[in-house]
Amino acid sequence: MDGSQSSTESPTAPKKISLLSSPMRAVIRLRRKVQFLKKNRLHLNLPREQSPELVQTRLLQRQISLSQTNLYNPSMSLFNQATFANSQYFTFDTSVDQSALNKYKRKKSRRKSRVVLYPESSKKYLPAEQKSKAKRCLLLLIGIICFQILNAIENLDDNLQKYDLDGLEKTMHREVFGQKVAVDRIMELLNEYLATHIHNKPLVISFNGPPGVGKSHVGWLLAKHFRSVMDNDFVLQYFVMHHCPNKEATPACQLDLSEKISEMVTRAEIEEKIPLFILDEVELMSPVLLDTLSRFFQPNQTNEFLNAIYILISNIGGNEITTFVLQNVSTDLLHQQRKREELLYVIQPILIHFHPLWKSADIIPFGLLEKSHVINCFLEEMMREGLYPDQSHIENLASQLSYYTTAGREYAITGCKQVGAKVNLL
Repeated sequence: MDGSQSSTESPTAPKKISLLSSPMRAVIRLRRKVQFLKKNRLHLNLPREQSPELVQTRLLQRQISLSQTNLYNPSMSLFNQATFANSQYFTFDTSVDQSALNKYKRKKSRRKSRVVLYPESSKKYLPAEQKSKAKRCLLLLIGIICFQILNAIENLDDNLQKYDLDGLEKTMHREVFGQKVAVDRIMELLNEYLATHIHNKPLVISFNGPPGVGKSHVGWLLAKHFRSVMDNDFVLQYFVMHHCPNKEATPACQLDLSEKISEMVTRAEIEEKIPLFILDEVELMSPVLLDTLSRFFQPNQTNEFLNAIYILISNIGGNEITTFVLQNVSTDLLHQQRKREELLYVIQPILIHFHPLWKSADIIPFGLLEKSHVINCFLEEMMREGLYPDQSHIENLASQLSYYTTAGREYAITGCKQVGAKVNLL
């Protein structure tokens, strides 16, 4: 009986094991399929946004394949129902796919909404372009500015041509000896000032240097030239020893000088001309006359007093200029500008100490004349007097003058001051 029992139990045992193992294998296969399908869905559906019809057909195919497995394995039906109830991949719930579909439709509608469709029966009209008037105003403004610039350039040329400064420069270079730097500076100041009739201060130029170096001669050439290009009424030469010889008559001289300057400036402003005042021997002027002059040099005046040129000629600082020239004989011509600046640094404090009016002046120092310059002065004077200019005779006359001798050069102590007297004795 025991043997019969054992024989009956032995075939049932493998059946029970097979019943347990087959569902396990089915579960493992299903899990592998689910993982595979998940990967395929993430890889295929999400980035490429497949159409909803294709998604529906694939879900139906998967569902049919799974239902077929349930028919062959009825023992797994309950187990599968429990798992499929919680799975979104094996149901007909397409909420996720519907959201993706709605998102796709929204994107498509956005793209379509950008296109503007016109009815076929209507005509298309472009908006009318309105021309801006700002461009015309800008072109008009540019034209006005260009016209004003050209007009200003023409006015500058007209003023310079009216005073014939080119002719004046040629005359001064021809008749003034040994003062090339001073002449160049004088012409530079005159060109800048006479280029226009509108100024913010009068032009004040001071000629300073020892006697006989050509200061008064330059003043005489300026007066002669401006009398020729303008009327005689707009040039005044004032010599202190001639117009005001007595210090007791200083108040009358002050009133006379002030009236002459005011009257000439007023008439010159009416005719749009710039008057020239040449004041020689300024070192002999009394402080009262210097104060009167300084009031005309100030910038805060009426317009007519700003358009005037004052030339101050004096020997103030002559000794300092002589000492400076003799101590800097070896300075070559390439350093003339630096030499002039150093000389101004020496004599300007002396002039300002004499009277503050020199703060408003452009100071032009006149240096010593060499013996060759004195010979030229004799030649020019003899030709002016109609005498035959014999070279040996001229050198003999020049050797009769006194000279400073330094570094192989001879500088005339009195310059060309005694040339006229020597020629008159011939």
